Parts: sequence; C-alpha cells; structure tokens
Amino acid sequence: MSSQFHSKLFSHTLEHRSIATFNTPSHHISCLAVHDYLLYAAAVNEISVFDLSNHSFMDSFNDDPTTGFVKSIAFNKGKIFTAHQDGKIRIWKMSTLSNKHRLISTLPTVKDRLLNSMLPKNYINVRRHKKKLWMEHWDTVSGLIINEAKGVMYSVSWDKSFKLWNVKTQRCIESVKAHDDAVNALVVSDDGTVYTGGADGLIRIWEVDGSERRHGLVGTLDKHKSTVNALALNDDGSALFSGGCDGSIMVWEKRDDNQVEFVESLWGHSAAILCLINVRDSFVSGSSDRTVRVWRRGKEESGFHCCLVLEGHENPVKSLVAVETSVFDGVVFICSGSLDGEIRVWEITTCSKSLK
Repeated sequence: MSSQFHSKLFSHTLEHRSIATFNTPSHHISCLAVHDYLLYAAAVNEISVFDLSNHSFMDSFNDDPTTGFVKSIAFNKGKIFTAHQDGKIRIWKMSTLSNKHRLISTLPTVKDRLLNSMLPKNYINVRRHKKKLWMEHWDTVSGLIINEAKGVMYSVSWDKSFKLWNVKTQRCIESVKAHDDAVNALVVSDDGTVYTGGADGLIRIWEVDGSERRHGLVGTLDKHKSTVNALALNDDGSALFSGGCDGSIMVWEKRDDNQVEFVESLWGHSAAILCLINVRDSFVSGSSDRTVRVWRRGKEESGFHCCLVLEGHENPVKSLVAVETSVFDGVVFICSGSLDGEIRVWEITTCSKSLK
C-alpha cells in the first residue's frame, strides 16, 4: 500500500506536513533528544543544538573525534549526559549567558576509578587476557535513561551489560550482565521495571529484588528472530513495542499478574526498524527503508495499524523524538534524523484529538 493511499485513507483523522529541516555538519545522525524546546542532534562525535521555537542553530560541542559516535543523550537538572562509542558517559553544562556547552565530568570519574583500582576484586575479565573495572563500560554505550524522581541513571552497552548510576554522586552502584551479545536498546517504566533489547534477538525484563536490592531477571521475550534495535513503552507502562532488523514491530502487553505477553506483529516497513518512540496513545517508528510511520490502535481494541507514512528522507531514519506542546491543541511535533545528516520536523494534527 502506497504512502499516498495511507495519507488519503486517514486524512479525516490525521494531517501532517514538514515544517522545518535542519542539517548537521556531518552525516550519520546517531541520536536526537529534546529538552526545554532545544533539539540536540548528534552526528558522529559532534552534537548540534537547535532552537525549535525559531528553527535556528544555537551551538555545537564535543569536537573531539576520539570519543567516537554519540549514541544517546539524556538530561537532568540542567545537565546534559551523553553516551559515547569509547565507552564513556560525559556530562555537560550549558551557560545561560553564552548558550555554550562545556564538559564538567566523565563517568566513571577519575576519583572513582582510582579508589576501585586498588583492589583486585573490582576487576572483571572482558576478553582473553584483558580486565576492566566493574563500573566502566568497555565498549560503546548505546543508551541512557535518567529517572529524575529516583536520582538514578541507567546505561546499556555493547559490552552486554547495563549499569545503574547515582546521578548526584556520579558513581556506578550496580552492573548487570544482561545479554550474550551487544545491548542496543533500553526502556524503564515508572515502577522501575527495566527492559533491554539485544543483538541476540532477546528482550529481557529486570526488576529489583526487595531483599538483594539488585536487579534480577524476571522474564525473557524471544519472539524476534533477529537483532532487537529499538524499544518503546506507552505512557502507563502497560504496552511495550519492539523493533528488529527483519522490519517487524512486535507489540507486548503487561497483564494484571505483571507477566508480559506477546500480542501481535506489525509489518509495513520494508527494512530494519532503527528507532521507536511513544507519542500519547500512538507510537512512531523509523526504518532503514527511509520512512517514518505512525501507528494507532484500531477501534474496539482491534490491534494497531499504520495510519500515516512520512516520506522525504533520502537515507535510513536513525532517530526520532517527539516535541510536546500545550500551545496547539491536537498537534504534536515529531523530529526525525537520518543517516544523510538531515533532520525533519513534522507537524501532525488530529481533529479527533486521538493523539492526546
């Protein structure tokens, strides 16, 4: 089914238009993030900042190519946390006077590394004849999520682990061997349940054991037959969406007994799913097929369907972010970043307020 047919078929419900385009200095956008109406776009190692209120460029930072690709960006109390290919997490602060960003810390901190380096028990084997401190990622950090209420940050890595950090002290407080291959995706529900997706094709579910105060494995979802690239949760954490290299999107639901069960597979993209985000009562996917698709649940809980296809990118869509606004009723803005270095801002309008 062509995108033109999709748009016409659902035009009574959803309308869309591309309202702005940004271009980064480098190709290969790896991640997007939004905070206080500022769009952060990472392309290779450099992070560009755009003001969405007037569609203008504001700043760029991290011009050090040795850090490698920036894979994820998170925010907490005026600080910007970035995940890097060199296994480090960096913390930045923006000056309110100059709007320039400066590096204020790197995780794990030098102090933390020195304190732990004295004891042999703090080292783990990562490869043959190679050891690392347990609190440091030794491969690309692929995802970050910060829970401001609990003051903790979660990180996942291609080193097969996820780690928990105290944001205030900037110390790693837990490290979990999560998968048998690279961990590509991470989502965390409000109740603290952690979902990780890996190159092993598995989604694993983790919860804190009350007595151990450590995360333990409580479930494994194994319907995907290829690498899991992306995860998203709906607003109340009752539905999980996962995207794989085979182009499929799977929908999972959490039952009353807290068990997660498979609901349906969604097909529409013709290539790998690279990113997923939840937007109100819908979700949005980006793919190697260069399109963005908006999915909504049908009438009478009859399952999800693709209700809109956004076209215009000339390369795979690597990252998506939604920009919430209370100014325009029934309108949501979605930013999509492509491997050609282009960012498109889409305005989606619904007269029935079904995205609300």
